[in-house]
Amino acid sequence: MPNEAGTTMLVTLNVNGQDYKVESRADERLLDLLREGLGLMGTKEGCGIGECGACTVLMEGKPVNACMVAAGSAEGTRIVTIEGLEGPDGALHPIQQSYIDAGAVQCGFCTPGMIMSTYALLSEYPKPTDEQIKDALSGNLCRCTGYLQIIAAVRMASEKLAGQLGNSVEASL
Repeated sequence: MPNEAGTTMLVTLNVNGQDYKVESRADERLLDLLREGLGLMGTKEGCGIGECGACTVLMEGKPVNACMVAAGSAEGTRIVTIEGLEGPDGALHPIQQSYIDAGAVQCGFCTPGMIMSTYALLSEYPKPTDEQIKDALSGNLCRCTGYLQIIAAVRMASEKLAGQLGNSVEASL
């Protein structure tokens, strides 16, 4: 809720499995709250207008552009960022490793958003078609790598995750 001056509010949310109460400016975006308020620098700002997907995070399991979400509207939600995919021992998530193995990273700026969109896709469609992959990644732009390697990385991640318990991406978080 806004305070007496109406300029800040307390936002309670769960990020990467941890509960937070963070003070937020009334005009603050979720992207800023994650980066500046919580120090989670993996979520990138590209265009700032919801067109490039570099800031993609999962909000209640669905991919959203964090630059387009008011921080206050994240009240009570569960957010997963790229940092939330790290294993308990610091190991890369199979999706992250697949992007590396397929050569689907170059400058790396779009990679966190691509990986989060991939995570959402594989949570819903563990064995997606190429059309489903293209559709799921349509909100993410890459200017370096090229999409063939990215599509190959998604296919590779699907295969790696198929061997995990219950064929569920969620089981790997």
